[in-house]
Amino acid sequence: MSAPGEESSVSSGFVRSYVITGGRGLPDAEDLSLVTLVTLAPDRQPPPNPSPEVKAIWELCSGGYLSVAEVAGHLGLPVGVARLLLQDLNQQGHLLRRQAPPPAQLVDRKILEEVLHGLQVRFG
Repeated sequence: MSAPGEESSVSSGFVRSYVITGGRGLPDAEDLSLVTLVTLAPDRQPPPNPSPEVKAIWELCSGGYLSVAEVAGHLGLPVGVARLLLQDLNQQGHLLRRQAPPPAQLVDRKILEEVLHGLQVRFG
């Protein structure tokens, strides 16, 4: 059994998300992954009559690149909702996107030992 008021806060979260997205389906996670970096395109003006969430995204992204997960976290929105709002801004030409760098490759142990030896010789 849930605590009093718990059900209403959960359902109000769903209603809020539905209102923010206009009832549209959420975009595919592959298009804007959690680690995709976004920022505002230079010399862009905010869209006319932006929602409070779009205004907040505009302010957040004006300072440089943030990941999709960071934007969602700062806004306190589900990632899918933030992803949809970011996708809208991207399609309107307001955002620049950058994929996260690929994971680092493992380096051969012998190379690391040679570098360490060189540093020890050089700096003692």
